Amino acid sequence: SILDQNTLIYFYGKDDKELRTFIKANFIVGKFGFTKTRIDKNNFIVIYNKWVQTVKSTIAVNWDNVKKKGLIEGDFYLADLLSNDNITLKDKLFVVLKATKYELNRHLDEYGAFSSSSVEFNDQQKAHTQFWNKYERPPLEQYWDYIVERRDLLVPQDVRERKGSFFTPQIWVELSQKYLTDVLGEDWQDEYYVWDCAAGTGNLLTGLTNKYNIWASTLDKQDVEVIKDRIKNGANLLEDHVFQFDFLNDDFSKLPKPLQEIIHNPEKRKKLVVYINPPYAEATDGIGKGGRKIDVSKETSVYKTYGGILGKAKNELFAQFLIRIFKELGGATIANFSKLKFFQSPNFVELQKFFKAKLLRIFIVPADTFDNVTGKFPIGFMIWDTKQQEEFRCCIADIYEKSSEVAGKKSIHSQHGSTYINQWIKKYLADDKNSIGYLAYLGNDFQHIAEVRITSTIPISHISTISINQNNLIVGCVYLAVRHSIKATWLNDRDQFLFPTKKWEKDKEFQNDCLVFVLFHGQNRISSKEGVNHWIPFTETEVNSREKFESNFMSKFINGKLKIEENADLYNGKTIKTTEKLEFSPEAKAVFDAGRELWRYYHLQTECNVNASLYDIREYFQGRNDKGKMKNKSNDEKYMKLITDLRDSLKILAQKIEPKVYEYEFLKI
Repeated sequence: SILDQNTLIYFYGKDDKELRTFIKANFIVGKFGFTKTRIDKNNFIVIYNKWVQTVKSTIAVNWDNVKKKGLIEGDFYLADLLSNDNITLKDKLFVVLKATKYELNRHLDEYGAFSSSSVEFNDQQKAHTQFWNKYERPPLEQYWDYIVERRDLLVPQDVRERKGSFFTPQIWVELSQKYLTDVLGEDWQDEYYVWDCAAGTGNLLTGLTNKYNIWASTLDKQDVEVIKDRIKNGANLLEDHVFQFDFLNDDFSKLPKPLQEIIHNPEKRKKLVVYINPPYAEATDGIGKGGRKIDVSKETSVYKTYGGILGKAKNELFAQFLIRIFKELGGATIANFSKLKFFQSPNFVELQKFFKAKLLRIFIVPADTFDNVTGKFPIGFMIWDTKQQEEFRCCIADIYEKSSEVAGKKSIHSQHGSTYINQWIKKYLADDKNSIGYLAYLGNDFQHIAEVRITSTIPISHISTISINQNNLIVGCVYLAVRHSIKATWLNDRDQFLFPTKKWEKDKEFQNDCLVFVLFHGQNRISSKEGVNHWIPFTETEVNSREKFESNFMSKFINGKLKIEENADLYNGKTIKTTEKLEFSPEAKAVFDAGRELWRYYHLQTECNVNASLYDIREYFQGRNDKGKMKNKSNDEKYMKLITDLRDSLKILAQKIEPKVYEYEFLKI
């Protein structure tokens, strides 16, 4: 019975976040006793939602009948919350907790005696006990009256909500409000005014407590009706504070007079928080009649007024929101969700120069935690103080994974004054004479990493290409290795690769590691079906080839036996110079060894092509599906072991290359 009453029980998976938080707070050397979660005016609604999921169903009552009496689930929660040792401390509540049961409908009967009805638990109070063992109750007495007065916040909201792209998940709404509390203070909701000028159906405002200080505007009249419908079902907003307003086109004279008084008063404006998750649409995202793309951003008044300031960022709707707030609501605090383009995109450099506001806090989360989003990129929540003039240079963002657990921190740098990796690689342009292939590339970030590859011919697309010959082979391999040695994730998706320092030029081991990485990487798409394959890294003897290769370029280059002459034919011309033999690191040699075993096994096949590339070998064993895409696996167990060994050794080599990517400043730490 002691264990039943005092043990804190957490479930793996369901309670993962709370369990981790509890362990970090309590499993500390030298600490005695344990710390429970403290309840206050800012988190009592969040805890209520957890209480509904855990405790409500164990209360032996007919909820429909309870509601007919004017009571709500929240009344039982308040009885629990404002109690000590399961005895409610505040008498003037609709429901009170008396040890193992609730009392309600308390009144004086016809005899003048105090009478009440009682409600017990259907599980011997186990769920109730386990739930409240995790929390410190009651809250500090200074919050009691406030929490009771805000009973309306506990009214159930069973309403429809139209979900658009990037509808803010409640988990991030709650986290953003916690950050606002950390930055603006515990009483910020009473001291500040809040305006969500891109409110949609108003879910970003869920959890805020002072409805007299909250305004919500949205472009869509139907959304206004949805919010007002929510208000009838208990949403903590005032109908007169919810209105239709086109923030990118309408004049502020259309705002409700109380809100106008705030924005036109410089002192009151300093207490305004513009709290938004604005639309992320950009130029040509819209679709016009007949399927024709239209520019969704160029038609706005803000675009026409501030286009010169915004530069290329004017095509982004969220940038238009930011510039109008900054220019016309100066002094306000901006609390916004958005992609990280403001910080990392070259198109936002001009806006950064003008948008001089101090970034107070930022966290980033995976975009695919938002409804209808499948992309793997970060979305950030930023708090800006426009009273403090400061041009953005760098910040440290808190990282949260899907579980809402803190996953570390990330440095985010401005791209002001930066030059990019594609500007660097263009220094090494070569004509097609003596070409052994092409380096195809697109963009400077991880987002476009799939387009970076080595090909036999020039791709028929908008991808940029550079011809590769013996003079720029190492540089081309450095480029591809730098961009592929670090795995693309949602977190680094928008990170920009930069023009490096010259230190890499003296690091021969790094250069040779990059060459080996490219020779055996999956993005080396050289194929003997598209011309002579100059990329076989072995001699015929090493792989027991049945015939002589059409080209021994790569093995000669590696072994210092490639004779070259400026402007001479690469294979048949008069030679006056021999390349240097390359020395390889143990990690690179391991890749060579694994690759050699794969080539030998392939050359045992009766139908092998002696000039096959790695891409050809993979295609031979793995085949293609009905859509023409290469399959991921092969039925040949021997091959699967060999290709797995090769990939494993390549991963180790990638780990060796990665630190050099940052050391030579291809990426900023």
